[in-house]
Amino acid sequence: MHRRTTATATALALSLAAIPAAVAAPDAPPPAPVGAVGTAGDPADQEAVREALREAAAQAATQVAVQRSSPSATALDVPGPARLPSFPRPDLDAALDQLAADGAIGVTATVETSTLRWSDAAGTRDLAGQAPALERSPLRVASNTKMMVATLVMQEVEAGTWTLDTRVDDVIPGLFPDHPEVTIRHLLSHTSGMPLGTYELITPYAGTDPEDWDAFVSAIGRDYSDAEHIAAVNAAPWVGEPVAQFSYSNAGYVALGMLLEEVTGEQVEALVDERIRRPAGMGQTRVLDEPGLRGPALHEAMYVDGRGWIGLDGFDPDVFSHSGSALSTVEDLDDLTRALMSGDLVSEESVEQMVTPSSENPLGYGLGTYAIPDPCRPGEFLHGHDGASFGSLSLALSSRDGTRQLALGVTGRDLTVAQDALYDLNDLLVPMLVATC
Repeated sequence: MHRRTTATATALALSLAAIPAAVAAPDAPPPAPVGAVGTAGDPADQEAVREALREAAAQAATQVAVQRSSPSATALDVPGPARLPSFPRPDLDAALDQLAADGAIGVTATVETSTLRWSDAAGTRDLAGQAPALERSPLRVASNTKMMVATLVMQEVEAGTWTLDTRVDDVIPGLFPDHPEVTIRHLLSHTSGMPLGTYELITPYAGTDPEDWDAFVSAIGRDYSDAEHIAAVNAAPWVGEPVAQFSYSNAGYVALGMLLEEVTGEQVEALVDERIRRPAGMGQTRVLDEPGLRGPALHEAMYVDGRGWIGLDGFDPDVFSHSGSALSTVEDLDDLTRALMSGDLVSEESVEQMVTPSSENPLGYGLGTYAIPDPCRPGEFLHGHDGASFGSLSLALSSRDGTRQLALGVTGRDLTVAQDALYDLNDLLVPMLVATC
Protein backbone atom coordinates (compact mmCIF):
# COMPACT_ATOMS: atom_id res chain seq x y z
CA MET A 1 0.00 0.00 0.00
CA HIS A 2 1.27 3.46 -0.84
CA ARG A 3 1.67 5.93 2.03
CA ARG A 4 2.50 9.61 1.94
CA THR A 5 6.20 10.06 2.61
CA THR A 6 7.35 12.18 5.56
CA ALA A 7 10.56 14.16 5.96
CA THR A 8 12.45 11.19 7.37
CA ALA A 9 11.33 8.85 4.64
CA THR A 10 12.49 11.44 2.15
CA ALA A 11 15.77 11.79 4.00
CA LEU A 12 16.94 8.26 3.48
CA ALA A 13 15.24 7.85 0.14
CA LEU A 14 17.34 10.79 -1.03
CA SER A 15 20.42 9.19 0.46
CA LEU A 16 23.75 10.87 0.08
CA ALA A 17 24.97 7.83 -1.84
CA ALA A 18 22.22 7.84 -4.45
CA ILE A 19 21.98 9.62 -7.79
CA PRO A 20 19.15 10.29 -10.22
CA ALA A 21 18.08 7.82 -12.85
CA ALA A 22 17.23 10.77 -15.06
CA VAL A 23 20.05 11.15 -17.54
CA ALA A 24 21.25 13.52 -20.25
CA ALA A 25 23.96 13.85 -22.82
CA PRO A 26 27.42 13.95 -21.20
CA ASP A 27 27.95 17.63 -21.95
CA ALA A 28 24.50 18.73 -20.82
CA PRO A 29 23.85 20.15 -17.33
CA PRO A 30 22.21 17.76 -14.83
CA PRO A 31 18.47 17.58 -15.62
CA ALA A 32 15.64 17.91 -13.18
CA PRO A 33 14.98 14.52 -11.58
CA VAL A 34 12.31 12.82 -13.66
CA GLY A 35 12.86 9.14 -13.18
CA ALA A 36 14.16 8.99 -9.62
CA VAL A 37 13.70 10.19 -6.09
CA GLY A 38 16.10 13.06 -6.39
CA THR A 39 19.53 14.20 -7.29
CA ALA A 40 21.93 13.74 -4.43
CA GLY A 41 24.44 15.84 -6.32
CA ASP A 42 22.18 18.87 -5.90
CA PRO A 43 23.22 20.89 -2.81
CA ALA A 44 19.60 21.88 -2.17
CA ASP A 45 18.54 18.24 -2.05
CA GLN A 46 21.46 17.34 0.20
CA GLU A 47 20.48 20.10 2.60
CA ALA A 48 16.93 18.71 2.67
CA VAL A 49 18.32 15.28 3.53
CA ARG A 50 20.33 16.60 6.45
CA GLU A 51 17.47 18.71 7.76
CA ALA A 52 15.08 15.75 7.54
CA LEU A 53 17.35 13.54 9.61
CA ARG A 54 17.54 16.23 12.25
CA GLU A 55 13.76 16.42 12.20
CA ALA A 56 13.58 12.69 12.98
CA ALA A 57 15.82 13.21 16.01
CA ALA A 58 13.67 16.17 17.08
CA GLN A 59 10.51 14.06 16.94
CA ALA A 60 12.17 11.41 19.09
CA ALA A 61 13.42 14.05 21.55
CA THR A 62 9.91 15.44 21.93
CA GLN A 63 8.53 11.99 22.74
CA VAL A 64 11.31 11.39 25.24
CA ALA A 65 10.73 14.73 26.98
CA VAL A 66 6.99 14.04 27.33
CA GLN A 67 7.55 10.56 28.71
CA ARG A 68 10.23 11.72 31.13
CA SER A 69 7.86 14.30 32.57
CA SER A 70 5.37 11.57 33.43
CA PRO A 71 4.95 10.90 37.17
CA SER A 72 5.48 7.19 36.45
CA ALA A 73 9.02 7.71 35.12
CA THR A 74 11.74 6.24 37.32
CA ALA A 75 15.52 6.73 37.35
CA LEU A 76 17.74 4.05 35.91
CA ASP A 77 20.26 2.56 38.30
CA VAL A 78 23.27 4.22 36.70
CA PRO A 79 25.65 6.79 38.15
CA GLY A 80 26.09 10.51 37.62
CA PRO A 81 25.06 12.36 34.46
CA ALA A 82 24.07 9.10 32.75
CA ARG A 83 21.12 8.79 35.15
CA LEU A 84 17.99 9.02 33.01
CA PRO A 85 14.31 8.34 33.69
CA SER A 86 13.07 5.06 32.23
CA PHE A 87 9.74 4.52 30.52
CA PRO A 88 8.01 1.77 28.51
CA ARG A 89 9.94 0.71 25.45
CA PRO A 90 8.28 1.53 22.10
CA ASP A 91 6.80 -1.44 20.29
CA LEU A 92 9.75 -1.89 17.95
CA ASP A 93 8.55 -5.24 16.61
CA ALA A 94 5.26 -3.75 15.44
CA ALA A 95 7.03 -0.74 13.92
CA LEU A 96 9.37 -2.99 11.96
CA ASP A 97 6.52 -5.22 10.77
CA GLN A 98 4.67 -2.11 9.59
CA LEU A 99 7.42 -1.24 7.10
CA ALA A 100 7.19 -4.67 5.49
CA ALA A 101 3.40 -4.51 5.47
CA ASP A 102 3.50 -1.12 3.75
CA GLY A 103 5.80 -2.19 0.95
CA ALA A 104 9.43 -2.73 1.99
CA ILE A 105 10.76 -6.03 0.70
CA GLY A 106 13.04 -6.85 3.63
CA VAL A 107 13.70 -5.02 6.89
CA THR A 108 16.26 -5.72 9.58
CA ALA A 109 17.07 -3.56 12.58
CA THR A 110 18.77 -3.52 15.97
CA VAL A 111 19.04 -1.31 19.06
CA GLU A 112 21.68 -1.89 21.74
CA THR A 113 22.05 -0.09 25.07
CA SER A 114 23.18 -1.05 28.56
CA THR A 115 19.60 -2.14 29.34
CA LEU A 116 18.26 -3.24 25.94
CA ARG A 117 19.40 -5.57 23.20
CA TRP A 118 16.73 -5.78 20.50
CA SER A 119 16.91 -7.05 16.94
CA ASP A 120 14.29 -8.27 14.51
CA ALA A 121 13.55 -8.76 10.84
CA ALA A 122 10.46 -8.71 8.65
CA GLY A 123 9.57 -9.28 5.03
CA THR A 124 11.45 -11.44 2.59
CA ARG A 125 14.93 -11.68 1.12
CA ASP A 126 13.90 -11.01 -2.47
CA LEU A 127 11.01 -10.26 -4.79
CA ALA A 128 10.07 -13.94 -5.08
CA GLY A 129 9.08 -13.85 -1.42
CA GLN A 130 10.02 -17.45 -0.73
CA ALA A 131 12.57 -16.96 2.07
CA PRO A 132 12.06 -14.71 5.10
CA ALA A 133 14.46 -11.90 5.94
CA LEU A 134 16.60 -12.79 8.94
CA GLU A 135 18.00 -10.68 11.76
CA ARG A 136 21.49 -11.41 10.46
CA SER A 137 20.74 -11.09 6.76
CA PRO A 138 23.43 -8.94 5.14
CA LEU A 139 22.59 -6.19 2.67
CA ARG A 140 24.45 -3.56 0.66
CA VAL A 141 25.18 -0.71 3.07
CA ALA A 142 26.53 1.73 0.47
CA SER A 143 27.93 4.91 2.05
CA ASN A 144 28.35 3.32 5.46
CA THR A 145 31.50 2.04 3.71
CA LYS A 146 32.84 5.59 4.11
CA MET A 147 33.19 5.11 7.88
CA MET A 148 35.42 2.10 7.19
CA VAL A 149 37.58 3.87 4.60
CA ALA A 150 37.90 6.97 6.83
CA THR A 151 39.01 4.74 9.71
CA LEU A 152 41.71 3.16 7.52
CA VAL A 153 42.89 6.63 6.48
CA MET A 154 43.12 7.75 10.12
CA GLN A 155 45.11 4.62 10.95
CA GLU A 156 47.65 5.70 8.34
CA VAL A 157 47.73 9.19 9.87
CA GLU A 158 48.53 7.64 13.24
CA ALA A 159 51.22 5.48 11.64
CA GLY A 160 52.89 8.58 10.20
CA THR A 161 52.31 7.57 6.58
CA TRP A 162 50.73 10.95 5.91
CA THR A 163 48.99 13.79 7.67
CA LEU A 164 45.49 15.09 7.07
CA ASP A 165 47.06 17.99 5.20
CA THR A 166 49.13 15.81 2.88
CA ARG A 167 48.33 16.70 -0.71
CA VAL A 168 46.85 13.95 -2.87
CA ASP A 169 49.38 14.96 -5.53
CA ASP A 170 52.20 13.99 -3.16
CA VAL A 171 50.88 10.43 -2.92
CA ILE A 172 49.64 9.85 -6.47
CA PRO A 173 51.05 12.62 -8.69
CA GLY A 174 48.61 13.93 -11.26
CA LEU A 175 45.49 12.26 -9.86
CA PHE A 176 43.67 15.60 -10.03
CA PRO A 177 45.87 17.56 -12.47
CA ASP A 178 43.77 20.71 -12.35
CA HIS A 179 43.44 20.63 -8.56
CA PRO A 180 46.87 19.75 -7.08
CA GLU A 181 46.00 21.55 -3.82
CA VAL A 182 43.44 18.90 -2.75
CA THR A 183 44.44 17.20 0.51
CA ILE A 184 43.42 14.05 2.34
CA ARG A 185 41.41 16.17 4.77
CA HIS A 186 39.47 17.67 1.87
CA LEU A 187 38.54 14.21 0.59
CA LEU A 188 37.51 12.90 4.02
CA SER A 189 35.35 15.94 4.78
CA HIS A 190 33.81 16.43 1.31
CA THR A 191 35.36 19.87 1.00
CA SER A 192 37.55 19.23 -2.06
CA GLY A 193 35.11 20.94 -4.40
CA MET A 194 34.72 17.94 -6.69
CA PRO A 195 31.25 16.82 -7.80
CA LEU A 196 29.46 13.66 -6.62
CA GLY A 197 31.16 11.58 -9.30
CA THR A 198 28.69 8.71 -9.59
CA TYR A 199 26.30 10.72 -11.72
CA GLU A 200 29.13 11.82 -13.98
CA LEU A 201 30.36 8.22 -14.20
CA ILE A 202 27.17 6.50 -15.38
CA THR A 203 25.60 9.27 -17.49
CA PRO A 204 27.42 8.32 -20.74
CA TYR A 205 26.06 4.77 -20.47
CA ALA A 206 22.48 5.43 -19.34
CA GLY A 207 21.06 6.78 -22.58
CA THR A 208 19.27 10.06 -23.15
CA ASP A 209 15.71 9.08 -22.21
CA PRO A 210 15.12 9.91 -18.52
CA GLU A 211 12.51 7.17 -18.29
CA ASP A 212 14.54 4.42 -19.95
CA TRP A 213 14.94 2.27 -16.87
CA ASP A 214 16.44 -0.62 -18.84
CA ALA A 215 19.32 1.61 -19.91
CA PHE A 216 19.74 2.81 -16.34
CA VAL A 217 19.85 -0.73 -14.97
CA SER A 218 22.39 -1.62 -17.64
CA ALA A 219 24.53 1.40 -16.70
CA ILE A 220 24.68 0.46 -13.01
CA GLY A 221 25.57 -3.10 -13.98
CA ARG A 222 28.75 -2.10 -15.80
CA ASP A 223 32.18 -2.90 -14.39
CA TYR A 224 33.81 0.49 -13.71
CA SER A 225 37.46 0.95 -12.77
CA ASP A 226 38.67 3.42 -10.15
CA ALA A 227 40.46 5.26 -12.93
CA GLU A 228 37.12 5.79 -14.69
CA HIS A 229 35.67 7.36 -11.52
CA ILE A 230 38.56 9.81 -11.36
CA ALA A 231 38.45 10.55 -15.08
CA ALA A 232 34.73 11.35 -14.78
CA VAL A 233 35.25 14.03 -12.11
CA ASN A 234 38.35 15.42 -13.79
CA ALA A 235 36.28 15.95 -16.94
CA ALA A 236 33.40 17.62 -15.07
CA PRO A 237 33.09 21.14 -13.62
CA TRP A 238 33.96 21.26 -9.93
CA VAL A 239 31.65 22.87 -7.39
CA GLY A 240 34.37 25.15 -6.07
CA GLU A 241 37.83 25.39 -4.62
CA PRO A 242 38.93 23.25 -1.64
CA VAL A 243 37.44 24.32 1.73
CA ALA A 244 35.10 26.78 -0.01
CA GLN A 245 32.03 24.67 0.74
CA PHE A 246 30.74 21.22 1.64
CA SER A 247 29.96 19.18 -1.46
CA TYR A 248 29.32 15.48 -0.95
CA SER A 249 31.45 13.37 -3.26
CA ASN A 250 31.57 9.63 -3.76
CA ALA A 251 34.55 10.12 -6.06
CA GLY A 252 36.53 11.63 -3.19
CA TYR A 253 36.29 8.35 -1.29
CA VAL A 254 37.17 6.38 -4.40
CA ALA A 255 40.35 8.47 -4.45
CA LEU A 256 40.99 7.73 -0.75
CA GLY A 257 40.78 4.02 -1.49
CA MET A 258 43.30 4.45 -4.27
CA LEU A 259 45.65 6.31 -1.92
CA LEU A 260 45.36 3.54 0.67
CA GLU A 261 46.20 0.89 -1.90
CA GLU A 262 49.14 2.97 -3.16
CA VAL A 263 50.81 3.30 0.25
CA THR A 264 49.98 -0.13 1.70
CA GLY A 265 50.28 -2.33 -1.37
CA GLU A 266 47.04 -4.06 -0.35
CA GLN A 267 43.51 -3.97 -1.70
CA VAL A 268 40.95 -2.00 0.31
CA GLU A 269 38.96 -5.22 0.72
CA ALA A 270 41.91 -6.83 2.51
CA LEU A 271 42.54 -3.74 4.65
CA VAL A 272 38.92 -3.66 5.83
CA ASP A 273 39.10 -7.36 6.64
CA GLU A 274 42.37 -7.11 8.59
CA ARG A 275 42.02 -3.75 10.32
CA ILE A 276 38.29 -3.28 10.83
CA ARG A 277 36.18 -6.40 10.39
CA ARG A 278 38.26 -8.67 12.60
CA PRO A 279 39.07 -6.20 15.42
CA ALA A 280 35.45 -5.02 15.59
CA GLY A 281 34.02 -8.54 15.38
CA MET A 282 32.04 -7.83 12.20
CA GLY A 283 31.61 -11.44 11.13
CA GLN A 284 29.59 -10.98 7.95
CA THR A 285 31.00 -7.75 6.54
CA ARG A 286 32.72 -7.86 3.16
CA VAL A 287 33.79 -5.30 0.57
CA LEU A 288 32.55 -6.55 -2.80
CA ASP A 289 33.60 -5.82 -6.37
CA GLU A 290 31.33 -8.14 -8.36
CA PRO A 291 27.55 -8.36 -8.88
CA GLY A 292 25.42 -10.92 -7.10
CA LEU A 293 24.55 -11.84 -3.53
CA ARG A 294 24.50 -15.29 -1.97
CA GLY A 295 23.14 -17.01 1.12
CA PRO A 296 20.62 -15.18 3.33
CA ALA A 297 21.42 -11.74 1.89
CA LEU A 298 18.65 -9.22 1.24
CA HIS A 299 18.41 -8.65 -2.50
CA GLU A 300 17.88 -5.18 -3.93
CA ALA A 301 14.99 -3.98 -6.03
CA MET A 302 13.59 -0.62 -7.07
CA TYR A 303 9.96 0.34 -7.62
CA VAL A 304 8.95 2.49 -10.59
CA ASP A 305 5.42 3.63 -11.40
CA GLY A 306 4.31 2.03 -14.63
CA ARG A 307 6.87 -0.76 -14.30
CA GLY A 308 6.45 -2.01 -10.77
CA TRP A 309 9.38 -3.75 -9.13
CA ILE A 310 12.69 -4.11 -10.99
CA GLY A 311 15.21 -6.54 -9.52
CA LEU A 312 18.81 -5.35 -9.25
CA ASP A 313 20.74 -8.60 -8.95
CA GLY A 314 22.96 -7.38 -11.80
CA PHE A 315 24.04 -4.23 -9.93
CA ASP A 316 27.83 -3.93 -9.85
CA PRO A 317 29.22 -2.41 -6.62
CA ASP A 318 32.05 -0.88 -8.65
CA VAL A 319 29.51 1.87 -9.40
CA PHE A 320 30.39 3.14 -5.90
CA SER A 321 33.75 1.38 -5.41
CA HIS A 322 35.50 2.49 -2.20
CA SER A 323 32.75 4.99 -1.44
CA GLY A 324 30.02 2.40 -0.98
CA SER A 325 30.68 -1.24 -1.93
CA ALA A 326 30.39 -2.96 1.45
CA LEU A 327 27.98 -5.74 2.36
CA SER A 328 27.13 -5.89 6.06
CA THR A 329 24.48 -6.69 8.65
CA VAL A 330 22.84 -4.32 11.12
CA GLU A 331 24.58 -6.22 13.91
CA ASP A 332 27.94 -5.64 12.23
CA LEU A 333 27.13 -1.95 11.75
CA ASP A 334 26.46 -1.72 15.49
CA ASP A 335 29.82 -3.39 16.10
CA LEU A 336 31.50 -0.91 13.77
CA THR A 337 30.14 2.25 15.37
CA ARG A 338 30.71 0.89 18.88
CA ALA A 339 34.32 -0.04 18.16
CA LEU A 340 34.98 3.25 16.41
CA MET A 341 33.45 5.50 19.08
CA SER A 342 35.09 3.49 21.87
CA GLY A 343 38.57 4.06 20.44
CA ASP A 344 39.16 0.41 19.57
CA LEU A 345 39.99 1.07 15.91
CA VAL A 346 41.76 4.42 16.14
CA SER A 347 42.90 6.60 19.03
CA GLU A 348 40.52 8.84 20.96
CA GLU A 349 42.27 11.81 19.39
CA SER A 350 41.49 10.48 15.93
CA VAL A 351 37.87 9.76 16.89
CA GLU A 352 37.50 13.37 18.03
CA GLN A 353 38.82 14.59 14.69
CA MET A 354 36.40 12.29 12.86
CA VAL A 355 33.31 13.50 14.76
CA THR A 356 34.19 17.20 14.81
CA PRO A 357 32.46 19.09 11.97
CA SER A 358 34.99 20.00 9.30
CA SER A 359 32.93 22.66 7.58
CA GLU A 360 29.74 24.62 7.93
CA ASN A 361 27.22 21.98 6.95
CA PRO A 362 23.85 21.27 8.60
CA LEU A 363 24.60 17.64 9.38
CA GLY A 364 27.86 18.29 11.19
CA TYR A 365 29.90 16.14 8.79
CA GLY A 366 33.39 15.50 10.11
CA LEU A 367 35.81 12.98 8.63
CA GLY A 368 33.75 10.01 7.43
CA THR A 369 30.99 10.46 10.02
CA TYR A 370 28.17 12.90 10.65
CA ALA A 371 26.08 13.79 13.71
CA ILE A 372 22.44 14.22 14.63
CA PRO A 373 21.23 15.55 17.99
CA ASP A 374 20.96 12.85 20.64
CA PRO A 375 17.25 12.67 21.61
CA CYS A 376 18.18 11.19 24.98
CA ARG A 377 20.79 13.70 26.11
CA PRO A 378 20.28 17.33 25.11
CA GLY A 379 23.46 18.94 23.86
CA GLU A 380 25.03 15.63 22.83
CA PHE A 381 25.00 13.84 19.49
CA LEU A 382 24.70 10.45 17.84
CA HIS A 383 27.43 9.77 15.28
CA GLY A 384 27.53 7.53 12.23
CA HIS A 385 26.46 7.45 8.61
CA ASP A 386 23.69 6.42 6.25
CA GLY A 387 23.90 4.54 3.00
CA ALA A 388 21.73 3.79 0.01
CA SER A 389 22.24 1.77 -3.08
CA PHE A 390 19.53 1.94 -5.72
CA GLY A 391 17.55 -0.80 -4.00
CA SER A 392 18.60 -0.64 -0.35
CA LEU A 393 18.81 1.80 2.55
CA SER A 394 20.82 1.62 5.76
CA LEU A 395 21.67 3.76 8.78
CA ALA A 396 24.10 3.27 11.67
CA LEU A 397 24.41 5.58 14.68
CA SER A 398 26.16 5.46 18.06
CA SER A 399 26.44 7.64 21.12
CA ARG A 400 29.86 9.24 21.47
CA ASP A 401 30.72 7.07 24.48
CA GLY A 402 29.99 3.92 22.49
CA THR A 403 27.32 2.65 24.90
CA ARG A 404 24.22 3.03 22.70
CA GLN A 405 23.78 2.02 19.05
CA LEU A 406 21.07 1.62 16.47
CA ALA A 407 21.21 0.30 12.93
CA LEU A 408 18.61 -0.48 10.31
CA GLY A 409 18.58 -1.89 6.81
CA VAL A 410 15.75 -1.91 4.26
CA THR A 411 15.54 -3.34 0.76
CA GLY A 412 13.10 -2.07 -1.83
CA ARG A 413 13.18 1.60 -2.83
CA ASP A 414 10.53 3.67 -4.58
CA LEU A 415 12.47 5.62 -7.22
CA THR A 416 9.45 7.48 -8.59
CA VAL A 417 9.48 11.26 -8.31
CA ALA A 418 6.51 13.09 -6.78
CA GLN A 419 4.73 9.88 -5.82
CA ASP A 420 3.79 8.41 -2.47
CA ALA A 421 6.52 6.43 -0.82
CA LEU A 422 5.93 2.72 -0.43
CA TYR A 423 6.68 2.99 3.28
CA ASP A 424 7.54 5.59 5.89
CA LEU A 425 10.89 5.05 7.61
CA ASN A 426 9.73 7.34 10.39
CA ASP A 427 7.46 4.52 11.54
CA LEU A 428 10.57 2.64 12.64
CA LEU A 429 13.38 5.17 12.93
CA VAL A 430 11.73 7.43 15.52
CA PRO A 431 10.81 4.52 17.88
CA MET A 432 14.34 3.18 17.52
CA LEU A 433 15.80 6.56 18.49
CA VAL A 434 13.47 6.71 21.50
CA ALA A 435 14.47 3.19 22.50
CA THR A 436 18.13 4.17 22.81
CA CYS A 437 17.29 6.37 25.83
